[in-house]
Amino acid sequence: MFEKLSRILIPIAGKLNNNRYLTVLRDAFMLSFPLTVFGSIIVVIINLPFLKGWMGDGNYATFNSLLNIAPSATLNIMTLFVVVGIGYYLSRSYKVEPIFGGMIALVSFLMLTPFVLTQESGATIAGVIPLDRIGAKGMFLGMIVAFIAAEIYRRVTQRNIVIKMPPGVPPAVAKSFAALLPACITLGIFLIINVVVTLTLHNNLHDLIYHAVQAPLVHLGSGIIPTLIAIFFVQLLWFFGLHGQIIINSVMEPIWNTLALENYEAYSKGAELPHIITKQFVDIYTVGIGGTGMTLAVVLTILIFLKSKQLKQVSKLAIGPGLFNVNEPVIFGLPIVMNPLIFVPWVIAPMIVTLITYFAMSTGLVPPPNGIQVPWTMPLFFSGMMATGSLMGGVLQLFNMAVVFVIWFPFLKFIDRMNVRKEQEEEINQAAIAGKDQTVGM
Repeated sequence: MFEKLSRILIPIAGKLNNNRYLTVLRDAFMLSFPLTVFGSIIVVIINLPFLKGWMGDGNYATFNSLLNIAPSATLNIMTLFVVVGIGYYLSRSYKVEPIFGGMIALVSFLMLTPFVLTQESGATIAGVIPLDRIGAKGMFLGMIVAFIAAEIYRRVTQRNIVIKMPPGVPPAVAKSFAALLPACITLGIFLIINVVVTLTLHNNLHDLIYHAVQAPLVHLGSGIIPTLIAIFFVQLLWFFGLHGQIIINSVMEPIWNTLALENYEAYSKGAELPHIITKQFVDIYTVGIGGTGMTLAVVLTILIFLKSKQLKQVSKLAIGPGLFNVNEPVIFGLPIVMNPLIFVPWVIAPMIVTLITYFAMSTGLVPPPNGIQVPWTMPLFFSGMMATGSLMGGVLQLFNMAVVFVIWFPFLKFIDRMNVRKEQEEEINQAAIAGKDQTVGM
């Protein structure tokens, strides 16, 4: 059965993993990671529960207003980072000047962005970009435009429709002139698109893409069933030795990140969080408990309850990295990969924990993730508190780890008995060989 599955899944996973556009999309989101983590840290500091009482209302309001620029300059404009990242990495993959690809993608996106802010009263202010257009609401349009703009730029460049400067001209000047015609052609196309859409549809592409593409996809991705399917395939691919997290996340990350941004925008306004499932929901309550498959409970179970020397040696090597959610030592050392004895708990445990987490948040026992970025290496309990802004977020992680322990224990106990028996047989054989050697020596 496993051989048949591997013949089907491995080629598909390989194509997804090597797909140029999915790889670029993954790298573009990682480009924004250090920036948004900084903004998230400031959000955590601003919302520390004791600050307001310690500072007083007036000082806290001043403190809040001074530090609030950090999340506004990072989390609230994440779409801009993704657009630049897509343009940059896609251009680099075609071996054309990447920085111009990133900048042309950014300006192409802004060319389609209405510089009009509509207030709650209905009044409009011209020359101002609403933050939601360069944040959650503009994410899908930004990705689409960035890919198209970078493709146009590289095609024009590769067809040699460029201005070539004579030898001796400084490289920076020569590159700028070489990018001039591709930039003008690309930006001209998007300017025409904006004019046509505005005049014929009396609308803007932001609203059209949001209602036609982004809203339906985000609604679908926020459901528990699609999330369980995604987690199932992450576990299944890892079982065959493929990095399921990278492969599945490259498809689902745009949706999960958009959900996280919408939660953060609501959180920053003091409104009710609209989504339970976000990027942080998936990361903190699966990967954040010892790595993919939540193997920290497995490592601790082996160290505390099992007897096999081989298993204990693997767990001693895995406990340090596992505390920071790095679990390759246990995945390949136990091993989990292609081990039929471990297939059931490996696949089932994350799905059950996901259901428990969803139930706890949907019933109000634990707050949903507020959208701030938490480094995936943040240890257990602390990551849960940061993601939800509540002590209960960390408590839920500990409860989930106990659930993983219960699911895995009988399987690990069976493997332990097998290993102990083999180790005892090896010791007997070695003792017998040693006895023969002593007899021969005499």
